[in-house]
Amino acid sequence: MPRNVLTTDQLPPARDRFADPSTYSAVDEGPGWLAFAGAMLAIVGVLNVIYGIAATSNAKFFVRDVEYVFGNLSTWGWFMIVLGVTQILAAFSVWANRQFGRWFGVVVAGGNAIVQMIAIPSYPFLALSLFAIDIIVIWALLTYGGRRAEVA
Repeated sequence: MPRNVLTTDQLPPARDRFADPSTYSAVDEGPGWLAFAGAMLAIVGVLNVIYGIAATSNAKFFVRDVEYVFGNLSTWGWFMIVLGVTQILAAFSVWANRQFGRWFGVVVAGGNAIVQMIAIPSYPFLALSLFAIDIIVIWALLTYGGRRAEVA
């Protein structure tokens, strides 16, 4: 056996290795989840802007003769454009590690989750996928978006 290989009989028992918290070296998952939340906010925001542009233009992407409870297709298109732009702004605010960005991202992702629940009859798989992404983004922002503890 080579000399530089560490075998298990050379390690101290696990209770001794992990008894002291200063010897534990787990990687903090917070920055990764915040980067993921920001990326998902940006991607879903860009998708909403694209869907809004398709709804307000004369594209054949959406059905024109559908009855809407609130407004018409053009109204929903402008609403999706505004929602998408706010999601993109929230993503940049989350990436900047601002406390306001955390809460802004939670509100915007929650608003998009509600809109996706309304859109389930039209596009069920897309709406449920975006709803799931919104829930994960909200969880990540609420779990890991807090203020960083200062090391003294």
